[in-house]
Amino acid sequence: MKLQALITYLEGIAPLHLQEAYDNAGLIVGNPMLEITGVLCCLDSTEAVIDEAIQRSCNVVVAHHPIVFSGLKKLNGKNYIERTVIKAIKHNIAIYAIHTNLDNVLDHGVNQKIADRLGLTNCKILQPKNPEIPTIGAGIIGRLPSTMAEKEFLIFLKERMKINTIRHTQFLGKKIEFIALCGGSGRFLLSSALRQGADVFVSADFKYHEFFDANNQILIADIGHYESEQFTIELLQQLINENFSTFAAHSTRMDTNPIKYF
Repeated sequence: MKLQALITYLEGIAPLHLQEAYDNAGLIVGNPMLEITGVLCCLDSTEAVIDEAIQRSCNVVVAHHPIVFSGLKKLNGKNYIERTVIKAIKHNIAIYAIHTNLDNVLDHGVNQKIADRLGLTNCKILQPKNPEIPTIGAGIIGRLPSTMAEKEFLIFLKERMKINTIRHTQFLGKKIEFIALCGGSGRFLLSSALRQGADVFVSADFKYHEFFDANNQILIADIGHYESEQFTIELLQQLINENFSTFAAHSTRMDTNPIKYF
């Protein structure tokens, strides 16, 4: 089967026009007429992931984050971006990125995957792009099946998201019921979470002073960028395997998180 058929399917779920202006989703490297032998799903299409694709006979890498954000003027291998692109071209491996366009859809989106892991119900987009298309936009807000104490919720969050560390604001002594969340860098949605009455906002990449913006009204739980999006890999693999039978999609075995904890 040709790569174009896979692209058409993925863009049916998350059309390219839904990506943010700064983004670079779509086919980064490769020919749409490539005959697919296998697909490797990942968050980051690093050199190690390309090596893994070669070892596992996958000639397509579907990544959440684009390996190329800004224009490349030279391909000399001086940084990891150039080395990854060179290696992919040399071994005839296509790289496709499905980034903020997948963040901005409710059905089969990045945030719905997180909401499913937390068992949230009555989910809706936290910040719709247009009130007339409420299933398109940033973040999600939903309801826990039963209320929890703040510490109890953070323990639950650690278990469900398979993480060891959470940076959070002070406890407010209130029950947790309504959860706002956004995979990746979602701090721009804090005001929306407050307006919609969320008890906690789960996201990543908050800076020191931005934690003050909780203003003693909401619990911010910063679980880390990679950690918040890690199950996107599983999401992509499942979507592809459930809809295509002439090749297999695999989840990467590589931990591409550039942040380590000691």
